[in-house]
Amino acid sequence: MLKSLAEDGSSPIATPAARHRFGVLALSAAVLVATAACTSAKSGGSGSDDAAGPVLTIGTTDQVVSLDPAGSWDAGSGTIADEVYAPLLSAANGTSDVTPNLAADVKLTAPTQYTVTLKPGLKFANGHDLTSSDVKFSFDRQLRIADENGPSTLLYNLASTAAPDPTTVVFTLKTADDSLFPQVLSTGAGFVLDEEVFPADKVLDDDAVVKARPWNGPYGITSYTKNSLVAFEANSAYRGQLGTPKTPRVRLKYYTDPNNLKLDVQQGGIDVVYRTLPIADLQDLSGKPGVTVHTGSGNGIRYLVFDFKSQPYGSATGQADPAKALAVRQAVAHSVDRAQLASQVYKNTFEPLYTSVPDGITGATPSFKGLYGDRNGGPSKDAAAAVLAAAGVQTPVTLHLQYNTDHYGSSSADEYALVKTQLEATGLFKVDLQSTEWAQYGKDRVADLYPLYQLGWYADYLDADNYLGTFFVPDSWVHSGYGDPAVQALIEQEQTETDPAARTKQLEQIQDATARQVPLLPLLQGSTAIVTRSDVRGVPERLNSAYRFRWAEISKG
Repeated sequence: MLKSLAEDGSSPIATPAARHRFGVLALSAAVLVATAACTSAKSGGSGSDDAAGPVLTIGTTDQVVSLDPAGSWDAGSGTIADEVYAPLLSAANGTSDVTPNLAADVKLTAPTQYTVTLKPGLKFANGHDLTSSDVKFSFDRQLRIADENGPSTLLYNLASTAAPDPTTVVFTLKTADDSLFPQVLSTGAGFVLDEEVFPADKVLDDDAVVKARPWNGPYGITSYTKNSLVAFEANSAYRGQLGTPKTPRVRLKYYTDPNNLKLDVQQGGIDVVYRTLPIADLQDLSGKPGVTVHTGSGNGIRYLVFDFKSQPYGSATGQADPAKALAVRQAVAHSVDRAQLASQVYKNTFEPLYTSVPDGITGATPSFKGLYGDRNGGPSKDAAAAVLAAAGVQTPVTLHLQYNTDHYGSSSADEYALVKTQLEATGLFKVDLQSTEWAQYGKDRVADLYPLYQLGWYADYLDADNYLGTFFVPDSWVHSGYGDPAVQALIEQEQTETDPAARTKQLEQIQDATARQVPLLPLLQGSTAIVTRSDVRGVPERLNSAYRFRWAEISKG
């Protein structure tokens, strides 16, 4: 039966996220703060408030890795990429159902084939025509470059892309009945790039990207000082789902110290804060006169990754021993107290997480809870000691643990200081705790320099597969070195399973198997915070797990 996704969105393709309606657990960690100041920060690049319209100034502590979508898959880079590039499909705020963006129509024309028709007359901001050839180039390029910090692994089921005419694209898949593929088309792996600008076999540096103006999203960059100040203006060539931006000009200002960011919010120099203020600062701001706090549900998670090569007894160490390496991972899982992390560090704005899939998403099952610690969510020193003794591991085990504060927030310092305290309190571990800036962090972790390290995740699409297939396939973005043929087979099954009950069972089996092997250790579930001034409009009064921070929908004044 032919399935079609028309431009009016009247016949959405049934993805697993659409088939399984889920109530996501409401969390207070997704916080929106509206302040009462009315002045605007002004700095070079786009001019000041004038006939061109108001300037929206956004502050962040997040860092950009790359403006090239093939070379980044992080929140800092994605914040910009989501505004200046466009995919074929996208999801409206508050929903997981994808609808046409640059596409006019999408059809499942064969069990392993999706055919996309582009909107007519599409162009990039530099005047170049946007055709099916650019689409084919973009997907071929992602797979060819396959950057370790890029999103190419999302295209796991793409066999080939064809462009039979200027407005038609045919995607041929490796396996049939892949109802997740439309969701993949809406992610960073699906941004359509200008083939006259980007090289086919390597990542393009930021300055070259900005100079070439290959924008097809709602905004374009007019001036760029990396991780300092970026100026944007509405892109008149944009023909996507969001329409004309409500605020024509935006500035993105970067901070290395969240205290300075908070101060600028209080003094009226920043209109919006998106990632990241500490919980204490958010609580303080929410108590100020003229401040409104909006809460919502979250799909973000925080977790630890074990590098299978460099962890204690890892495959590249002088004492390589798979059984002992597993015992170390399991002992750490027995020792961590998630509830204490949630309450002491995050004031219960985050919740304990016992699987890599956030609670509330179909298929999530708390596999770690029944396997480790006191089997009820709490830690157990005795259980940790027993598993190490059974494997013949001498204690204390030295753990080199790496974390980050400029990407995951300054509260990470408190979070991992407490993790160190918890592990060392057992007498079984000695923890060497180190922090690195994000720009270097991404390079070091994929070079196997971190035996144990912090990561976080926000969904590309709201389905359990985005927390399983992304994490546990060989050569995944997580880069743990983990790979299990049985788990891989289950992932391949769930990605094309059409029976909801059978798919849920497969998702649960993946979580149970990976919990026993502990390639990563889930810690907390929650969300980031957004801070806006009271003259900023366009953010829902209550956020849900599908809320997306999009400048085009925000108005000022």
